[in-house]
Amino acid sequence: MPEAPSIDDGNFDENNKKLLQFFEDITSNANDVQKNVLNEILSRNSGVEYLQRHGLIINGNNDDYENFKKIIPIVTYEDLKPDIDRIADGDRSPILCSQPISEFLTSSGTSGGERKLMPTIEEELGRRSLLYSLLMPVMNKFVPDLQKGKGMYFLFIKSEAKTPGGLLARPVLTSYYKSSYFKKRPYDPYTNYTSPNETILCLDSYQSMYSQMLCGLCQNTQVLRVGAVFASGFIRAIRFLEKHWPILCRDIKTGTLNPQINDPMVRESVMKILKPDADLADFIEMECSKESWKGIIPRLWPNTKYVDVIVTGTMSQYIPTLKYYGNDLPLVCTMYASSECYFGINLDPLCEPSEVAYTLIPTMGFFEFLPVVRDDKGPGKSNKYDKDNLVDLVDVKLGNEYELVVTTYAGLYRYRVGDILKVAGFKNKAPQFHFVCRKNVALSIDSDKTDEVELHDAVLKASTHLVPFETSLTEYTSYADTSTNPGHYVLYWEINNDESDETLIPTSVFEDCCLTIEESLNSVYRQCRVSDKSIGPLEIKVVENGTFDKLMDYAISNGASINQYKAPRCVSYAPIIELLNSRVVSSYFSPKCPKWVSGQKQWLSS
Repeated sequence: MPEAPSIDDGNFDENNKKLLQFFEDITSNANDVQKNVLNEILSRNSGVEYLQRHGLIINGNNDDYENFKKIIPIVTYEDLKPDIDRIADGDRSPILCSQPISEFLTSSGTSGGERKLMPTIEEELGRRSLLYSLLMPVMNKFVPDLQKGKGMYFLFIKSEAKTPGGLLARPVLTSYYKSSYFKKRPYDPYTNYTSPNETILCLDSYQSMYSQMLCGLCQNTQVLRVGAVFASGFIRAIRFLEKHWPILCRDIKTGTLNPQINDPMVRESVMKILKPDADLADFIEMECSKESWKGIIPRLWPNTKYVDVIVTGTMSQYIPTLKYYGNDLPLVCTMYASSECYFGINLDPLCEPSEVAYTLIPTMGFFEFLPVVRDDKGPGKSNKYDKDNLVDLVDVKLGNEYELVVTTYAGLYRYRVGDILKVAGFKNKAPQFHFVCRKNVALSIDSDKTDEVELHDAVLKASTHLVPFETSLTEYTSYADTSTNPGHYVLYWEINNDESDETLIPTSVFEDCCLTIEESLNSVYRQCRVSDKSIGPLEIKVVENGTFDKLMDYAISNGASINQYKAPRCVSYAPIIELLNSRVVSSYFSPKCPKWVSGQKQWLSS
């Protein structure tokens, strides 16, 4: 299997060539690399309890691959939870992995709703670092000379928890940022940030955000790229600037730091950058005082070449806002990763967000794919435990959709990640995938099942009714309300018009929005509405401006990671619903049933 290249500090061009050649080698030999990865995982872990429990005997030959395929089941988190709980409780025997579990990586808490514990081992940090090292060589092909400036990235950590057995449990990015791979990283133009490490590693989210923004403003002419992990996080940073720019300007003008920033290490690191600069403060004040914030990013950071954030999946709803703030700066999605495993990179980073495709890196883990069926644009369905349906990495078909299944070095075997991917093309022998949606994030009242991407498309279509009134949808979530008879879908909408002018939008417009969503949903939903009468009219509740900021604050206060937070597209937790309902300013229902014709009864039995 091709070895990752050694890196020569300071020789950027030579390092880029080595890394790109490595990527060529592993994608050209993707099938052999994948089999070697699986053989390495199995040979290392031949004695673990989990594999022995399922009767897999490792012989160290070609039979291991076939036996793995025949014997080891496809699993979900619930299947592994008893073993994970044992490890969390302190059992140090080789249950899942022969190497010691170094910590647990927690899932985001808003992807599927449940915070999960993903086992990891120390060497996985090196594997993640390899993926990060591939990003700059790719970007440099499209945007040259990035090494001549800095990146203004808003990066955050969250507090750690410990399991009963003493293992750390924390988000994957917190783990990475607190590791020596990040804190003691050699100079790399891709990780040359305006934010000192101390500001990123500050647990206080206000102090961290404030100090990172201040440092980014002080170095505004050096900034060549801006970003965060998710689009929502970057927009939150810009909205923080909208609220706090007067204080930030005062600090820049006087060269003194806001006393609310009281973390000694943060203050010391910021004061190395902050110097009195009345001209810069006046410039920022002039730009921020203008009535329109359109193009505020290139206005304040004039050398910015692109915005680096995730805008695939439901993050795509932020594209209009990012384009507004960025004056149509390119929106770049560089990588695809999760708490379970880091997966791949985008080889065409300047493509349109709708065209983003991630090339899976064959060395990161062993990848299999469960075919997904999506009829009538309805919910995706994949066979739950049929091992015979699984497809290897190199055998996926162009245009088909699959659920990702991964086997990792850290002890996950044929684990269903829950992401639905669509094959968009190939890099040599390695497939490239569009991210379609997160599986099983859905609304359901009866036999209907509305998935995330379907709901998102319907909401986008409906929101066009607001355009003539110079109003747009800024955030939304949904709720399957079964307290009514029959139950019905509720959508909470936050819109960007002046609340005092909301009455200028006729009730009929919001009713049309309701009906447009219903008309856009799958035939099962429409049959339940029209024929079975098992679902009531869809409801839109307009909430006060700032409601979704409150929702994020609530999630973070309850342990969610600011790096990984995404506004949930479906909610069911009572305190969240109470929060949303407490801020409703008006409510509208679909005025009539959507169109539906018979002949699709097979949906009802699915």
